[in-house]
Amino acid sequence: MVTVSGGRKAKAEREQTTSIGNYLLSKTIGEGTFGKVKVGVHILTGERVAVKVLEKDRIVDKGDVKRVSREIQILKHIQHPNLIHLLEVIEKPRHLYLVTEHIAGGELFDYIVRNGRLAEDVGCRLFRQIMLAVDACHAMNVIHRDLKPENMMVDDALNLKLIDFGLSNTSEGELLATACGSPCYAAPEMIAGKRYNGPLADIWSLGVCLFAMLCGFLPFEDANTPALYRSILNGEYTLPDFLSDDAKALIRGMLTVDPTQRFTTKAIYSHPWFVKAIREPVPPALTMNVDALRDALTTKIDPRVLQLMEQVGFSREQVEADIRARKRNHCTATFFLLVRRKSDAPLKPMRKPAPPAGPKPAAGGKEEGAAGAKPAAQVKQAKPPAPGSMAAMRAAAAAAAAAAEALSLIHI
Repeated sequence: MVTVSGGRKAKAEREQTTSIGNYLLSKTIGEGTFGKVKVGVHILTGERVAVKVLEKDRIVDKGDVKRVSREIQILKHIQHPNLIHLLEVIEKPRHLYLVTEHIAGGELFDYIVRNGRLAEDVGCRLFRQIMLAVDACHAMNVIHRDLKPENMMVDDALNLKLIDFGLSNTSEGELLATACGSPCYAAPEMIAGKRYNGPLADIWSLGVCLFAMLCGFLPFEDANTPALYRSILNGEYTLPDFLSDDAKALIRGMLTVDPTQRFTTKAIYSHPWFVKAIREPVPPALTMNVDALRDALTTKIDPRVLQLMEQVGFSREQVEADIRARKRNHCTATFFLLVRRKSDAPLKPMRKPAPPAGPKPAAGGKEEGAAGAKPAAQVKQAKPPAPGSMAAMRAAAAAAAAAAEALSLIHI
Protein backbone atom coordinates (compact mmCIF):
# COMPACT_ATOMS: atom_id res chain seq x y z
CA MET A 1 0.00 0.00 0.00
CA VAL A 2 1.24 3.48 -0.86
CA THR A 3 0.26 6.36 1.40
CA VAL A 4 0.72 10.01 0.48
CA SER A 5 0.95 12.90 2.92
CA GLY A 6 2.07 16.42 2.44
CA GLY A 7 1.42 16.29 -1.32
CA ARG A 8 2.55 19.84 -1.94
CA LYS A 9 5.78 19.26 -0.03
CA ALA A 10 6.50 16.06 -1.95
CA LYS A 11 5.89 17.82 -5.26
CA ALA A 12 8.19 20.68 -4.28
CA GLU A 13 10.92 18.19 -3.30
CA ARG A 14 10.60 16.41 -6.64
CA GLU A 15 10.82 19.64 -8.62
CA GLN A 16 13.64 21.25 -6.60
CA THR A 17 16.80 21.67 -8.66
CA THR A 18 20.05 20.42 -7.12
CA SER A 19 23.46 19.71 -8.61
CA ILE A 20 25.75 16.72 -8.66
CA GLY A 21 28.99 16.80 -10.59
CA ASN A 22 28.34 18.52 -13.91
CA TYR A 23 24.57 18.01 -13.84
CA LEU A 24 21.51 19.81 -12.54
CA LEU A 25 18.92 17.37 -11.20
CA SER A 26 15.22 18.18 -11.06
CA LYS A 27 12.04 16.11 -10.90
CA THR A 28 11.79 12.45 -9.99
CA ILE A 29 10.46 10.28 -12.82
CA GLY A 30 10.66 6.83 -11.24
CA GLU A 31 11.67 4.80 -8.21
CA GLY A 32 13.37 1.43 -7.85
CA THR A 33 14.72 -0.96 -5.25
CA PHE A 34 17.80 1.06 -4.35
CA GLY A 35 16.74 4.64 -5.07
CA LYS A 36 15.06 6.74 -7.70
CA VAL A 37 15.50 8.17 -11.19
CA LYS A 38 15.66 11.91 -11.81
CA VAL A 39 15.70 14.12 -14.87
CA GLY A 40 18.95 16.01 -15.20
CA VAL A 41 20.59 18.58 -17.46
CA HIS A 42 24.26 18.52 -18.42
CA ILE A 43 25.53 21.96 -17.43
CA LEU A 44 28.01 22.33 -20.29
CA THR A 45 25.86 21.19 -23.24
CA GLY A 46 22.34 21.85 -21.93
CA GLU A 47 21.35 18.30 -22.96
CA ARG A 48 18.86 16.30 -20.91
CA VAL A 49 19.97 13.14 -19.12
CA ALA A 50 18.41 10.59 -16.78
CA VAL A 51 20.15 10.02 -13.46
CA LYS A 52 19.64 6.83 -11.46
CA VAL A 53 20.35 7.70 -7.82
CA LEU A 54 21.37 4.63 -5.81
CA GLU A 55 21.44 4.85 -2.02
CA LYS A 56 24.43 3.00 -0.64
CA ASP A 57 22.72 2.28 2.68
CA ARG A 58 20.11 0.23 0.80
CA ILE A 59 22.82 -1.84 -0.94
CA VAL A 60 24.05 -3.86 2.04
CA ASP A 61 23.51 -7.52 1.16
CA LYS A 62 26.44 -9.16 -0.66
CA GLY A 63 24.10 -10.29 -3.42
CA ASP A 64 22.81 -6.74 -3.89
CA VAL A 65 26.35 -5.36 -4.04
CA LYS A 66 27.21 -7.95 -6.69
CA ARG A 67 24.05 -7.17 -8.63
CA VAL A 68 24.64 -3.40 -8.72
CA SER A 69 28.32 -3.83 -9.58
CA ARG A 70 27.45 -6.21 -12.40
CA GLU A 71 24.79 -3.84 -13.78
CA ILE A 72 27.32 -1.01 -13.94
CA GLN A 73 29.93 -3.18 -15.64
CA ILE A 74 27.38 -4.38 -18.22
CA LEU A 75 26.22 -0.83 -18.95
CA LYS A 76 29.85 0.18 -19.48
CA HIS A 77 30.36 -2.75 -21.84
CA ILE A 78 27.32 -2.61 -24.12
CA GLN A 79 27.04 -0.21 -27.04
CA HIS A 80 24.31 -0.13 -29.68
CA PRO A 81 21.76 2.44 -30.96
CA ASN A 82 18.88 0.37 -29.50
CA LEU A 83 20.48 0.00 -26.05
CA ILE A 84 20.44 2.59 -23.27
CA HIS A 85 23.75 4.50 -23.20
CA LEU A 86 25.56 4.94 -19.87
CA LEU A 87 27.32 8.31 -19.93
CA GLU A 88 28.99 8.57 -16.56
CA VAL A 89 29.18 7.05 -13.08
CA ILE A 90 29.60 9.44 -10.15
CA GLU A 91 30.35 8.09 -6.68
CA LYS A 92 29.74 10.04 -3.49
CA PRO A 93 29.99 8.89 0.15
CA ARG A 94 26.29 8.02 0.39
CA HIS A 95 25.20 7.65 -3.24
CA LEU A 96 26.03 6.28 -6.65
CA TYR A 97 24.77 8.26 -9.65
CA LEU A 98 24.37 6.45 -12.96
CA VAL A 99 23.98 9.07 -15.69
CA THR A 100 22.37 7.81 -18.91
CA GLU A 101 20.95 9.37 -22.03
CA HIS A 102 17.44 10.77 -21.63
CA ILE A 103 14.90 8.99 -23.82
CA ALA A 104 11.96 11.08 -24.97
CA GLY A 105 8.66 9.21 -25.02
CA GLY A 106 7.56 6.43 -22.71
CA GLU A 107 7.39 2.71 -22.10
CA LEU A 108 6.38 0.35 -24.88
CA PHE A 109 3.86 -0.99 -22.36
CA ASP A 110 2.05 2.35 -22.28
CA TYR A 111 2.18 2.61 -26.06
CA ILE A 112 0.45 -0.79 -26.34
CA VAL A 113 -2.18 0.23 -23.77
CA ARG A 114 -2.96 3.43 -25.70
CA ASN A 115 -3.35 1.53 -28.96
CA GLY A 116 -5.13 -1.57 -27.65
CA ARG A 117 -3.01 -3.76 -29.89
CA LEU A 118 -0.51 -2.92 -32.62
CA ALA A 119 -0.99 -3.36 -36.35
CA GLU A 120 1.42 -5.98 -37.64
CA ASP A 121 3.51 -3.53 -39.67
CA VAL A 122 3.96 -1.30 -36.61
CA GLY A 123 4.61 -4.35 -34.43
CA CYS A 124 7.23 -5.59 -36.88
CA ARG A 125 9.02 -2.23 -36.98
CA LEU A 126 9.26 -2.23 -33.18
CA PHE A 127 10.01 -5.95 -32.87
CA ARG A 128 12.92 -5.66 -35.30
CA GLN A 129 14.46 -3.01 -33.05
CA ILE A 130 13.89 -5.20 -29.99
CA MET A 131 15.60 -8.10 -31.76
CA LEU A 132 18.50 -5.84 -32.78
CA ALA A 133 18.92 -4.74 -29.15
CA VAL A 134 18.72 -8.23 -27.65
CA ASP A 135 20.90 -9.74 -30.37
CA ALA A 136 23.49 -7.02 -29.68
CA CYS A 137 23.43 -7.99 -26.00
CA HIS A 138 23.93 -11.67 -26.86
CA ALA A 139 26.77 -10.81 -29.25
CA MET A 140 28.43 -9.01 -26.33
CA ASN A 141 27.79 -12.06 -24.06
CA VAL A 142 25.08 -10.27 -22.05
CA ILE A 143 21.79 -11.98 -21.15
CA HIS A 144 19.06 -9.48 -20.23
CA ARG A 145 16.73 -11.81 -18.25
CA ASP A 146 13.99 -9.23 -17.69
CA LEU A 147 12.60 -8.56 -21.15
CA LYS A 148 9.14 -7.00 -21.06
CA PRO A 149 7.42 -3.93 -22.57
CA GLU A 150 8.02 -1.97 -19.35
CA ASN A 151 11.78 -2.20 -20.01
CA MET A 152 11.57 -0.84 -23.55
CA MET A 153 11.28 2.87 -24.28
CA VAL A 154 9.67 4.24 -27.46
CA ASP A 155 9.66 7.80 -28.76
CA ASP A 156 7.12 9.48 -31.06
CA ALA A 157 9.05 8.32 -34.15
CA LEU A 158 8.89 4.69 -32.94
CA ASN A 159 12.59 4.55 -32.14
CA LEU A 160 13.09 1.95 -29.41
CA LYS A 161 15.73 1.45 -26.72
CA LEU A 162 16.13 -1.41 -24.26
CA ILE A 163 16.71 -0.38 -20.64
CA ASP A 164 17.08 -1.81 -17.11
CA PHE A 165 19.95 -4.30 -16.87
CA GLY A 166 19.52 -4.83 -13.13
CA LEU A 167 18.91 -8.59 -13.51
CA SER A 168 21.27 -9.17 -16.42
CA ASN A 169 24.27 -11.47 -16.39
CA THR A 170 27.16 -12.35 -18.65
CA SER A 171 27.58 -15.73 -20.32
CA GLU A 172 29.97 -17.07 -22.92
CA GLY A 173 27.86 -20.15 -23.56
CA GLU A 174 27.70 -21.66 -20.09
CA LEU A 175 24.27 -22.43 -18.64
CA LEU A 176 22.78 -20.09 -16.03
CA ALA A 177 21.01 -21.16 -12.86
CA THR A 178 19.29 -18.14 -11.29
CA ALA A 179 15.54 -17.76 -11.79
CA CYS A 180 14.69 -14.07 -12.05
CA GLY A 181 12.58 -11.50 -13.85
CA SER A 182 8.80 -11.27 -14.25
CA PRO A 183 7.02 -14.66 -14.03
CA CYS A 184 4.60 -13.94 -16.89
CA TYR A 185 7.59 -13.52 -19.23
CA ALA A 186 9.83 -16.25 -17.76
CA ALA A 187 10.85 -19.28 -19.82
CA PRO A 188 9.55 -22.74 -18.78
CA GLU A 189 13.03 -24.06 -18.01
CA MET A 190 13.53 -21.13 -15.63
CA ILE A 191 10.15 -21.77 -13.98
CA ALA A 192 11.11 -25.45 -13.57
CA GLY A 193 14.31 -24.51 -11.75
CA LYS A 194 16.58 -26.01 -14.40
CA ARG A 195 19.88 -24.63 -15.63
CA TYR A 196 19.14 -22.74 -18.82
CA ASN A 197 20.63 -21.34 -21.99
CA GLY A 198 20.55 -17.55 -21.57
CA PRO A 199 19.87 -16.46 -25.16
CA LEU A 200 17.08 -19.05 -25.60
CA ALA A 201 15.44 -17.95 -22.33
CA ASP A 202 15.54 -14.36 -23.59
CA ILE A 203 13.94 -15.47 -26.88
CA TRP A 204 11.01 -17.01 -24.98
CA SER A 205 10.48 -13.66 -23.24
CA LEU A 206 10.61 -11.94 -26.63
CA GLY A 207 7.87 -14.31 -27.83
CA VAL A 208 5.69 -13.17 -24.93
CA CYS A 209 6.46 -9.53 -25.79
CA LEU A 210 5.55 -10.05 -29.46
CA PHE A 211 2.29 -11.77 -28.48
CA ALA A 212 1.42 -8.84 -26.17
CA MET A 213 2.24 -6.28 -28.86
CA LEU A 214 0.07 -7.88 -31.55
CA CYS A 215 -2.76 -9.13 -29.31
CA GLY A 216 -3.04 -6.51 -26.55
CA PHE A 217 -2.91 -9.06 -23.72
CA LEU A 218 -0.52 -11.68 -22.34
CA PRO A 219 -0.44 -15.32 -23.46
CA PHE A 220 0.07 -16.52 -19.88
CA GLU A 221 -1.99 -14.70 -17.28
CA ASP A 222 -3.49 -16.08 -14.09
CA ALA A 223 -3.90 -14.59 -10.61
CA ASN A 224 -3.26 -18.08 -9.24
CA THR A 225 0.51 -18.54 -9.32
CA PRO A 226 0.56 -22.38 -9.54
CA ALA A 227 -1.96 -22.21 -12.40
CA LEU A 228 0.18 -19.58 -14.15
CA TYR A 229 3.23 -21.81 -13.84
CA ARG A 230 1.36 -24.84 -15.16
CA SER A 231 0.24 -22.95 -18.26
CA ILE A 232 3.82 -21.78 -18.92
CA LEU A 233 5.33 -25.22 -18.34
CA ASN A 234 2.77 -26.79 -20.68
CA GLY A 235 2.86 -23.98 -23.24
CA GLU A 236 -0.90 -23.49 -22.96
CA TYR A 237 -2.03 -20.34 -24.73
CA THR A 238 -4.40 -19.40 -27.56
CA LEU A 239 -3.50 -17.36 -30.63
CA PRO A 240 -6.34 -15.03 -31.75
CA ASP A 241 -7.83 -15.53 -35.22
CA PHE A 242 -7.07 -11.94 -36.23
CA LEU A 243 -3.31 -12.64 -36.39
CA SER A 244 -1.78 -13.46 -39.77
CA ASP A 245 -0.55 -17.00 -40.34
CA ASP A 246 3.07 -15.80 -40.46
CA ALA A 247 2.73 -13.96 -37.15
CA LYS A 248 1.19 -17.04 -35.54
CA ALA A 249 4.01 -19.25 -36.83
CA LEU A 250 6.71 -16.91 -35.49
CA ILE A 251 5.11 -16.70 -32.05
CA ARG A 252 4.71 -20.49 -31.90
CA GLY A 253 8.37 -20.93 -32.78
CA MET A 254 9.49 -18.58 -30.02
CA LEU A 255 7.05 -19.94 -27.42
CA THR A 256 8.21 -23.54 -27.81
CA VAL A 257 8.53 -25.17 -24.40
CA ASP A 258 11.54 -27.33 -25.33
CA PRO A 259 14.44 -24.86 -25.61
CA THR A 260 16.32 -27.18 -27.97
CA GLN A 261 13.41 -26.83 -30.44
CA ARG A 262 12.79 -23.13 -29.84
CA PHE A 263 13.53 -20.60 -32.58
CA THR A 264 17.05 -19.19 -32.49
CA THR A 265 18.05 -15.69 -33.56
CA LYS A 266 18.96 -17.08 -36.98
CA ALA A 267 15.51 -18.65 -37.38
CA ILE A 268 13.79 -15.40 -36.37
CA TYR A 269 15.87 -13.30 -38.77
CA SER A 270 14.98 -15.59 -41.68
CA HIS A 271 11.28 -15.93 -40.80
CA PRO A 272 8.83 -14.57 -43.45
CA TRP A 273 6.99 -12.30 -40.98
CA PHE A 274 10.22 -10.73 -39.69
CA VAL A 275 11.52 -10.23 -43.24
CA LYS A 276 8.39 -9.18 -45.15
CA ALA A 277 5.96 -7.50 -42.73
CA ILE A 278 7.57 -4.16 -43.57
CA ARG A 279 9.55 -3.12 -46.65
CA GLU A 280 12.72 -1.87 -44.99
CA PRO A 281 15.66 -4.28 -45.27
CA VAL A 282 16.59 -6.27 -42.19
CA PRO A 283 19.85 -5.07 -40.56
CA PRO A 284 22.44 -7.80 -39.92
CA ALA A 285 22.35 -9.79 -36.69
CA LEU A 286 25.51 -9.05 -34.72
CA THR A 287 25.71 -12.62 -33.41
CA MET A 288 26.08 -13.76 -37.02
CA ASN A 289 28.31 -10.95 -38.31
CA VAL A 290 31.68 -10.34 -36.65
CA ASP A 291 32.43 -7.27 -38.77
CA ALA A 292 29.09 -5.65 -37.87
CA LEU A 293 29.76 -6.34 -34.18
CA ARG A 294 33.19 -4.72 -34.44
CA ASP A 295 31.64 -1.66 -36.09
CA ALA A 296 28.95 -1.43 -33.40
CA LEU A 297 31.62 -1.36 -30.69
CA THR A 298 33.70 1.30 -32.45
CA THR A 299 32.91 4.95 -31.76
CA LYS A 300 33.51 7.25 -34.70
CA ILE A 301 35.25 10.48 -33.66
CA ASP A 302 33.39 13.50 -35.02
CA PRO A 303 35.89 16.34 -35.77
CA ARG A 304 33.12 18.93 -35.31
CA VAL A 305 32.52 17.68 -31.75
CA LEU A 306 36.26 17.60 -30.99
CA GLN A 307 36.53 21.23 -32.07
CA LEU A 308 33.69 22.26 -29.76
CA MET A 309 35.30 20.40 -26.85
CA GLU A 310 38.66 22.07 -27.47
CA GLN A 311 36.93 25.45 -27.29
CA VAL A 312 35.91 24.78 -23.68
CA GLY A 313 39.25 23.36 -22.54
CA PHE A 314 39.22 19.64 -23.34
CA SER A 315 42.35 18.15 -24.88
CA ARG A 316 41.79 16.45 -28.25
CA GLU A 317 44.28 13.72 -27.30
CA GLN A 318 42.53 13.05 -23.97
CA VAL A 319 39.10 12.86 -25.60
CA GLU A 320 40.30 10.36 -28.20
CA ALA A 321 42.16 8.29 -25.58
CA ASP A 322 39.17 8.13 -23.21
CA ILE A 323 36.80 7.12 -26.01
CA ARG A 324 39.17 4.38 -27.23
CA ALA A 325 39.42 3.12 -23.64
CA ARG A 326 35.58 3.12 -23.42
CA LYS A 327 35.67 5.23 -20.26
CA ARG A 328 32.52 6.71 -18.74
CA ASN A 329 33.58 10.08 -17.36
CA HIS A 330 32.87 13.79 -17.80
CA CYS A 331 35.02 13.95 -20.92
CA THR A 332 33.29 11.09 -22.76
CA ALA A 333 29.84 12.12 -21.45
CA THR A 334 30.35 15.59 -22.94
CA PHE A 335 31.45 14.05 -26.25
CA PHE A 336 28.41 11.77 -26.60
CA LEU A 337 25.98 14.49 -25.53
CA LEU A 338 27.45 16.84 -28.14
CA VAL A 339 26.99 14.13 -30.77
CA ARG A 340 23.31 14.00 -29.77
CA ARG A 341 23.09 17.81 -29.70
CA LYS A 342 23.72 18.07 -33.47
CA SER A 343 24.53 21.77 -33.36
CA ASP A 344 27.64 23.83 -34.06
CA ALA A 345 26.48 26.66 -31.81
CA PRO A 346 29.03 27.69 -29.13
CA LEU A 347 28.60 26.11 -25.72
CA LYS A 348 27.13 28.30 -22.98
CA PRO A 349 27.50 26.49 -19.65
CA MET A 350 24.52 26.78 -17.31
CA ARG A 351 24.93 28.05 -13.79
CA LYS A 352 24.67 25.74 -10.83
CA PRO A 353 21.97 26.67 -8.31
CA ALA A 354 23.05 28.59 -5.22
CA PRO A 355 23.33 26.42 -2.08
CA PRO A 356 20.22 26.59 0.15
CA ALA A 357 20.35 28.97 3.09
CA GLY A 358 20.51 27.41 6.54
CA PRO A 359 20.72 23.75 7.53
CA LYS A 360 18.94 21.09 5.49
CA PRO A 361 15.83 19.58 7.07
CA ALA A 362 16.69 16.35 8.89
CA ALA A 363 13.96 14.25 7.31
CA GLY A 364 15.18 10.82 8.32
CA GLY A 365 18.77 11.95 8.01
CA LYS A 366 18.65 11.63 4.21
CA GLU A 367 20.39 14.03 1.88
CA GLU A 368 18.67 15.35 -1.25
CA GLY A 369 18.17 12.67 -3.88
CA ALA A 370 18.21 9.76 -1.42
CA ALA A 371 14.52 8.93 -1.28
CA GLY A 372 11.23 10.57 -2.07
CA ALA A 373 7.60 10.17 -2.87
CA LYS A 374 6.78 8.15 -5.92
CA PRO A 375 5.60 10.06 -9.01
CA ALA A 376 1.96 11.04 -8.92
CA ALA A 377 1.17 8.56 -11.70
CA GLN A 378 2.26 5.75 -9.41
CA VAL A 379 0.15 6.73 -6.38
CA LYS A 380 -3.20 7.59 -7.92
CA GLN A 381 -6.00 5.22 -7.06
CA ALA A 382 -7.13 3.47 -10.23
CA LYS A 383 -10.08 1.28 -11.08
CA PRO A 384 -9.28 -2.45 -11.30
CA PRO A 385 -8.37 -3.35 -14.91
CA ALA A 386 -10.72 -5.54 -16.91
CA PRO A 387 -9.67 -9.22 -16.88
CA GLY A 388 -7.76 -10.24 -20.03
CA SER A 389 -7.08 -6.66 -21.10
CA MET A 390 -3.68 -5.17 -21.81
CA ALA A 391 -4.21 -2.88 -18.83
CA ALA A 392 -4.28 -5.99 -16.62
CA MET A 393 -0.80 -7.06 -17.70
CA ARG A 394 1.18 -5.12 -15.13
CA ALA A 395 -1.20 -6.03 -12.30
CA ALA A 396 -1.06 -9.72 -13.18
CA ALA A 397 2.71 -9.71 -13.49
CA ALA A 398 3.10 -7.90 -10.16
CA ALA A 399 0.77 -10.31 -8.37
CA ALA A 400 2.61 -13.30 -9.76
CA ALA A 401 5.98 -11.81 -8.85
CA ALA A 402 4.90 -11.17 -5.27
CA ALA A 403 3.89 -14.80 -4.88
CA ALA A 404 6.88 -16.20 -6.71
CA GLU A 405 9.72 -16.03 -4.25
CA ALA A 406 11.73 -18.51 -6.30
CA LEU A 407 11.75 -16.07 -9.21
CA SER A 408 12.94 -13.16 -7.12
CA LEU A 409 16.43 -14.52 -6.55
CA ILE A 410 19.31 -12.39 -7.81
CA HIS A 411 22.29 -14.34 -6.47
CA ILE A 412 24.42 -16.06 -9.06
